[in-house]
Amino acid sequence: MKLLGALEKPFYATVNPLVERLIRAGVRPNTITTVGTGLVLVSALAYGLGEIRLGGLLLLLSGITDTLDGQVARAGAMVTRFGAFYDSTLDRVGDGATFIGIGAFLLTAPDIAYRVPAVVACMVAILSSLLVSYARARAEGLGIDCKVGLAQRAERIIGLGVASLLVGAGPHALVLEAIVGLLAVASVITVVQRFVYVYRHADVPADLPPAMPVDQAAGPRLKPAALDPLAKGR
Repeated sequence: MKLLGALEKPFYATVNPLVERLIRAGVRPNTITTVGTGLVLVSALAYGLGEIRLGGLLLLLSGITDTLDGQVARAGAMVTRFGAFYDSTLDRVGDGATFIGIGAFLLTAPDIAYRVPAVVACMVAILSSLLVSYARARAEGLGIDCKVGLAQRAERIIGLGVASLLVGAGPHALVLEAIVGLLAVASVITVVQRFVYVYRHADVPADLPPAMPVDQAAGPRLKPAALDPLAKGR
């Protein structure tokens, strides 16, 4: 279950007028995605240069645009396969860039407490955030809707962005390090949650009653060769 699930409906209701204006203005979803990615890259640069509050503000703005592109695409009947691919791919660029920028700051700034562990936490946060998204995408490729997990992209953006904007790095960068550490741990937990979820649902027939024997209801079994491409991830 997402931590911010209860805030989704109020947020979407708030941005609906803006979505309608963008549609009337003829703004394409891919344009919004590109602008959002530009914001998150500038945010990463700000983090790297030690402008932590500015980085947090830009990160939050990028998160808003990240929700607008999907809303505009759906409400304006502009959903395309390439658009979904473009949005998902650039989101991963943003995830990696943010923690790279923070890692660069922690490596180069003076008076940083626990410098090496903090940089390692940034590395873990990069890997785990990418795995969170990959696990969902791979599960959906297998026909499993896998949106479970403690911390998804919205939680990472809001948690890091709000703390950075309000507090900055904190004394000896301890606040920033704590947030990165918490996000790294939460992302690892989310990856594990998705592994468990897919393990439990991967071999359950979606359209059969649980008590009905699969062999009798589904007819002849698929030959192993038919499942082989799926098993190899092709």
